[in-house]
Amino acid sequence: MAYANNFVADRVVRGKAYPALARWSANPYTAEWRQFVQHWPNTVPAELYEHFNTHRIAYQLSDFNSTTAGAYYTVGIGFFNFDADYFALMSETVRRQLRREELTVLFYYHEGDNPFHIRDRLDELCQNHLLPPRCYRFVSGNTAADTIPNFAYFPDHELLYWHRNQEIAPTAIHSNQRQRDFTVLSRTHKWWRATVMTDLHSTGLLENSYWSYGTDITTGESETDNPIEVDTIGIRADITVFLAQGPYTCDAKTASQHNDHHQIEIDHHTDSYCNIVLETHFDADGSGGAFLTEKTFKAIKHGQPFVIVGCPGSLAALRKLGYRTFDHAIDNSYDTIQNNTDRWIAVRQTIAQLKSQDLPAWFESCRSDAEHNQQLFCSSKADRLNTLLERIHND
Repeated sequence: MAYANNFVADRVVRGKAYPALARWSANPYTAEWRQFVQHWPNTVPAELYEHFNTHRIAYQLSDFNSTTAGAYYTVGIGFFNFDADYFALMSETVRRQLRREELTVLFYYHEGDNPFHIRDRLDELCQNHLLPPRCYRFVSGNTAADTIPNFAYFPDHELLYWHRNQEIAPTAIHSNQRQRDFTVLSRTHKWWRATVMTDLHSTGLLENSYWSYGTDITTGESETDNPIEVDTIGIRADITVFLAQGPYTCDAKTASQHNDHHQIEIDHHTDSYCNIVLETHFDADGSGGAFLTEKTFKAIKHGQPFVIVGCPGSLAALRKLGYRTFDHAIDNSYDTIQNNTDRWIAVRQTIAQLKSQDLPAWFESCRSDAEHNQQLFCSSKADRLNTLLERIHND
């Protein structure tokens, strides 16, 4: 079904929608244009428009001088700020059209925060401003969003990495001998990641692998925020020693280069058999949903089988997107385990099983699925975007 994909912005500057509600001042195509997230109220240029342009989705973008009936007013969220009253920051013109149901707010958010908490906050704000509860739609990077009316899950990081890494050709999937068993990379310190890496290190599972762990970049969390019960595993003291001896590196790139999606370290993908992906979240804010980022899609684009150390349901989410998860060759039962500590123990067991195998033969058994995944990733994402638009229009 064809839809009228009409979007409006407070201002359209050089073909770009100026970030809604923003107080920071910047122009498109400048370094400052990427700095909105650092400034109140942390609204940003919505990547949705870039995805439309890249994958050739027809849409109309105009300012409020044009007809807005039936249009979407897009608010790109850098991070959802529960202290912000997003509707109060909108103009009276916008709120009036929301009350008349002539306009719909489209919040576009690529992070994995708990969408149930976000729903509660937005519904509270709608009540405060006497707005109809259906005046907004919310796009989230958390798969649990698909279970909430007016919300929709969208794998933004898949398209984001597609776009930012498009100048790098996907690596050839070869049958030559590889020198390392695994690639296991972690740039940012989080306590659950420190737990995982300490456990892998102390049990010898990182031997003969490309692995790294950064200790200089942190998220400000405390040790008590760890979703894995460290004392159940019995490695609390080992974690202290592991962190004290860091950071650990396996290449010459800087932390900034590691975070640059335009770059890759080729050997990490062509010279090891399996990627152990340490995702952004191990428990997506208690939501029960999964959150996939470029960490997973990087392994997919560059031809590696993978184990995901992340939220329950991560592999199920990939299957739903059409990817293959090597179920014939990897014990993926860990993906269904809700208890965080039990899930990590199961993941560790899966990794140990892989390490004990004839990895060259194992890789060959995974090769056709790795090729399928690579081809799927590199294909147009127009279908993904059209499915999202259909969900938004029909919800």
